[in-house]
Amino acid sequence: MSRLLLILAAALSLVLTFSARAAEPFDPFAAAGIDSRPGAQVPLDTRFTDDSGKSVTLAELLDGRPAVLVPVYFRCPNVCGSQLASLFNLLGAVPFELGKDYVVIAYSFNPHETPADARAERDKLERRWPALAGSQSVHLLTGQESASRRVSDALGFHYRWDAEIQEYAHASAVATLSPSGKLVQWLYGLGYQPNDLRLALTDAGEGRVGDFSDQLLLLCYHYNPRTGGYDNWVIGALQVGGTGTALALLGFIGLSLWRERRKREGGDER
Repeated sequence: MSRLLLILAAALSLVLTFSARAAEPFDPFAAAGIDSRPGAQVPLDTRFTDDSGKSVTLAELLDGRPAVLVPVYFRCPNVCGSQLASLFNLLGAVPFELGKDYVVIAYSFNPHETPADARAERDKLERRWPALAGSQSVHLLTGQESASRRVSDALGFHYRWDAEIQEYAHASAVATLSPSGKLVQWLYGLGYQPNDLRLALTDAGEGRVGDFSDQLLLLCYHYNPRTGGYDNWVIGALQVGGTGTALALLGFIGLSLWRERRKREGGDER
């Protein structure tokens, strides 16, 4: 009898625990986000299917070049389309050659999407950026859940399906990879600028992308992972130096006035 009661108590505990979890509202901020993992190695042997139906690995697509890597899903009703459009708009202002200097890889983390969904997205992009979006160095990929999960986990990119609204909760960002497939940095949201993307590719290219002026800019600019952009160290240093100079000048003027006042007071006492 006591054994039966223990079994019933354990079963009731499991039911109550499951019910409590089921009652918890879906929190998109807890479900989505990006961990900072610079230098993380992306598994290049991960296999996807491109928009033509061909099976490919990330290693084959990089082929010794840096990459802009974009986690999206192509039937996203919200920001994913704008994210890709924003990226291609900025790529047109970057003075690097697509295919020679870098590649673009967008992979879907929705395992139910097909090459036809990727092709439809490419068609939309080609209408505005035919040369860029039509390039053989732009790869729109779909694949199994295990493939997208493996790459996303390596990147520190988190996403989760919200069954109530039938959408994925995820962050909006693009990553840059080194030619060896290591994560260099993230550019967050839609507000990064052409200069941010240019410097990110220069950094990802390990010195092989960009000219001397781009390398010099990397010395002058510091990547800020909080904002997903670059802060100008030179301007910051000049601002700090200028403030210090102004304070020193005010101190000198104050000290001179104080000494002059002391001299006058000493003269009056005589």
